[in-house]
Amino acid sequence: MDRTAQLTARVTEREIAYDPPSSGPPSPPSAASLHVRAARVLAANWTGGSTVPSRSLYPHQWSWDSAFIAIGLRHLSPLRAQTELETLLAAQWADGRVPHIVFSPSVPLDAYFPSPDFWRSSTAGRAAGAPRTVQTSGIVQPPVHALAAWLVHRADPGLSRARGFLARVYPRLAAWHRYLLHRRDLGGGGLVSVVHPWEQGMDNSPCWDAPLARVTPAPARSFRRADLDHGAPEDRPTDLDYGRYVRLAADYRDGGYADGGGQFAVEDPSFNALLIASEHALARIAAELGAPGTARHARAERLTAALVERLWDDASGMFLCRDLRGGGPVPDRSVSGLVPLLLPRLPREVAGALVDTLRGPHFAARTGLVPSYDLRGPAFEPNRYWRGPAWFNTAWLVERGLRAHAEHTAADALRAAFLRTAGESEFAEYVDPDTGEACGAPGFGWTAALTLDLLHDANGALDTGEEGGDRR
Repeated sequence: MDRTAQLTARVTEREIAYDPPSSGPPSPPSAASLHVRAARVLAANWTGGSTVPSRSLYPHQWSWDSAFIAIGLRHLSPLRAQTELETLLAAQWADGRVPHIVFSPSVPLDAYFPSPDFWRSSTAGRAAGAPRTVQTSGIVQPPVHALAAWLVHRADPGLSRARGFLARVYPRLAAWHRYLLHRRDLGGGGLVSVVHPWEQGMDNSPCWDAPLARVTPAPARSFRRADLDHGAPEDRPTDLDYGRYVRLAADYRDGGYADGGGQFAVEDPSFNALLIASEHALARIAAELGAPGTARHARAERLTAALVERLWDDASGMFLCRDLRGGGPVPDRSVSGLVPLLLPRLPREVAGALVDTLRGPHFAARTGLVPSYDLRGPAFEPNRYWRGPAWFNTAWLVERGLRAHAEHTAADALRAAFLRTAGESEFAEYVDPDTGEACGAPGFGWTAALTLDLLHDANGALDTGEEGGDRR
């Protein structure tokens, strides 16, 4: 282990100690205890260079998990937060993609599926420039990374500048965005498409049911579901859905990870909203490094206009996915359609409608959190992976979005619900949106990390350099 890893592996008493924010809504009485418990989760999941989402269920490094984890780690150790992102970006492919999993060679192959021998990145991904020294998956996840890098820099600018953190990650982040914007505009309308449900991050959403119905599942005997060793079957995707995921991933691999020819291509609101937020953040990073960021802010504004033009649905009062292979919008309401609220330059009427939808019967859950799928939808299941449960990363995004549009009372209520439920559930992966019952893996990385962020940054909208609006 090198010196940086030795330093970052150590969790000090200073990191554990709770230092409350100087402004913003009051923290709950148990804030100090919640801080200590969340810090201990991140310490237990730390591997010396990155943080696993869960020691049991997810024993490798995941792409968007690491971005969210870095956002929380910045309050404990900006050095560890920087290292988290640097470790992930070191596994970037030459074509610019950031893989959704970076595999640890110390983890047995049968501990997680699909494992490195399924993806075969160094051989199947050779034409796309997969790294030779580390094994990865071949698909991607939402691009939260530039936003995370900017927030991590802001946590300790002196340390960041001394280490040359932004100067080292900026070229990789720029290449990552180029890959998405140039290789994944499969619909020709300026938005990025995902080519597998796992790329969007909300793996088992009912939004994927119709696009997946065209996919012939891989035979059940061709894979073993390691996730069922650690999670209840009623909380996880069905065998039929999993077989379709495997088929799509295998076809993508067998095509050399080339984009554009698969059976699944969907424009997703949250994936594109996170790219827009990260484009604004990348502009701030460029300016910090002495380069103009105007072109990136302008690109983000064009992407915002494309997002509204292609995915906004007046009747639903939210954004919908667009199935490029099926030829139109997917009518299901999911939390993905609320995430664009984090963009402060949305048209006022769109932001207002999103807030109204969030408060309405489709998403107003008893816990005060945000369900992943329409509470009144035909496919709603309160405990099954992304088909209804409330997740903490999406709650964090919506909370930041409410603040971006000066909806501070609603943001305070969501923050309080987040902190209460995160603590009561022992930082669960996700929870029943009405009862708060813990589901999935306990001691989950991004739940603990974003708990820390809400404890320490109680009243901040995302700092992307764009001014928010007030619809009132």
